[in-house]
Amino acid sequence: LKYVDAKHYDGTIFHRIIGNFMIQGGGFKEVDGSFKKQPTNPPIKNESEKTPSNKRGTIAMARTSAPNSATSQFFINVVDNTFLNYPNNGGGYATFGKVIKGIEVVDKMKAVKTGAKNGMANVPIETVTIKSVKRAK
Repeated sequence: LKYVDAKHYDGTIFHRIIGNFMIQGGGFKEVDGSFKKQPTNPPIKNESEKTPSNKRGTIAMARTSAPNSATSQFFINVVDNTFLNYPNNGGGYATFGKVIKGIEVVDKMKAVKTGAKNGMANVPIETVTIKSVKRAK
């Protein structure tokens, strides 16, 4: 919620889309065709053992191979990815939300064409941008 309140996600992009797996964003803005990594708060403790399963429509914290490395990046599961649940090599991927409205938008996003860009794979050919993120009322 600190990222939401600070408007961190406004203008960030979905930089990784794998249509039969997930869509990932929250860490970069596209500036003049290049990706600019956004500053983050310190990593948080992984609490995946306490969170719901990585099922279609759930939103989870993205991280490196180190379990306690999640910062601002997240992903939306576009299929059931229960293999990402705890313990998953001692870590798992903690879910923290769920798409409750607009899953058809997620389905459109997972179908976009992707390729290599800025040294990354599975990047949308046409930029997919988050306009803004706000707390639900």
